[in-house]
Amino acid sequence: MVNVILFDLDGTLLPMDTEAFVENYIKELAPQVAHIVDPNLFVKSLWAGTQAMVQNKDRTKTNEQVFEETFLSLIPVEKEHIWPTLDLFYRDVFPTFSHLSTPTPLAKDVVEQAIDQGYRVAVATNPVFPKAAIEHRIEWAGLSHIPFELVTVYEESVYTKPHVEYYESICEVLGVDPRDCVMVGNDKQEDMSASETGMKTYLVEGNVIDRGEPSFRIDDQGTLEQFYDDLKNEKGIFQVKGVETGERY
Repeated sequence: MVNVILFDLDGTLLPMDTEAFVENYIKELAPQVAHIVDPNLFVKSLWAGTQAMVQNKDRTKTNEQVFEETFLSLIPVEKEHIWPTLDLFYRDVFPTFSHLSTPTPLAKDVVEQAIDQGYRVAVATNPVFPKAAIEHRIEWAGLSHIPFELVTVYEESVYTKPHVEYYESICEVLGVDPRDCVMVGNDKQEDMSASETGMKTYLVEGNVIDRGEPSFRIDDQGTLEQFYDDLKNEKGIFQVKGVETGERY
C-alpha cells in the first residue's frame, strides 16, 4: 500500500538547470575563499570531497564527515580557518542564487494535495549540500511551511544517490517498507534507481537528466502538472483499489 511520497528537489519540485546552477555555485564560491586558499586548489578539493561522498558506503560516517576528511586532507588549511567563511557564504551569498531556478506554484499544490490525501511526504534530495543550502532551495520552491517528515542533508545522511542504500536508509528512518513508497524525480539514474528497492517511481518531465546508463524501471511519468492531476484524481500509480478498505497501491 503506497502511503509515502519521496520528492526530489532540484529539477522536480524546484525547476532548474542543475548543471548551470552548479557551475554558477562554484564560480561564486571559489573567490570567497581566495584569501585563505588558492581558488583552483579549493575547487579541485571540493570536487574530490564530493566524489568521496558519492562513492562512500561506510554507514558509520555521515556525508559531512566523509567530505571533511577528503577536502581537508587536500588543502593546507585547518577547518577552523575556512569553515566560518563557508558558513557565511551559505548564509549570505547562496540565497542570491534563487534567480537560477524557476519556482512554480504547482510544487506547493502537489505537496499539499499529497498531505491532504493522507500521504506522508519527505524531500529526498541528493545530500551532498549542507542543510543551509537545502533549506534555501526549499524556500525558493515555496515549501518552507510544509511539515516534511524528513529532508536528506549531508550533515545527517550516510549515503547518496544513486545507491540503493540511500533509499533504504530513508525507509529505515521513516519506518516504512520501500514497497510503500513512491520516488518522484527528474533524474533517470539518481532518482529512478529507487526502483531497485521495490519503490514505485515517477519521472517528472521538463528538466529530465539522463546519462544513458544504467537504466532503471520507471512506473509512470509526466509533467509536474500531470503528476498533480494523477495524484488529485487518483490515477496511474495513485489509483485506489478496494475503496471499501481505503487501500491504495
